[in-house]
Amino acid sequence: MTSHSRHSVTAVTLPPLYRPAAVAQALGCSEWWVKEQARRGRIPFIRTGGAYRFTAEHYAEIIRVFEQRPVRAQPPVPETAPASRSRRSRAVPVVATQLRAKQPRRAARVDHQLASV
Repeated sequence: MTSHSRHSVTAVTLPPLYRPAAVAQALGCSEWWVKEQARRGRIPFIRTGGAYRFTAEHYAEIIRVFEQRPVRAQPPVPETAPASRSRRSRAVPVVATQLRAKQPRRAARVDHQLASV
């Protein structure tokens, strides 16, 4: 009979799987947020036995997905005067419309009930 050691060769070669709580702690967010992002397909994950699991590669990808880089400031573009004015370049005046609020439904109901009494 062959005895089985506590640590098999395959267990050592397989990558470890992390729970959402461990990923949330590393990211500094809630476990619910990690599960919700996985449920919506926004972050990579493995689903085993109905539970979300993450590898180290998944964690690195999550960091890349939510990484934001600073926007380089573009040098201002100098405004140039138009060479000639045509009818198309004239601004069209916008006519403002006066807006009125509708009477709330409950106020209309109260008025109707008072009129029927």
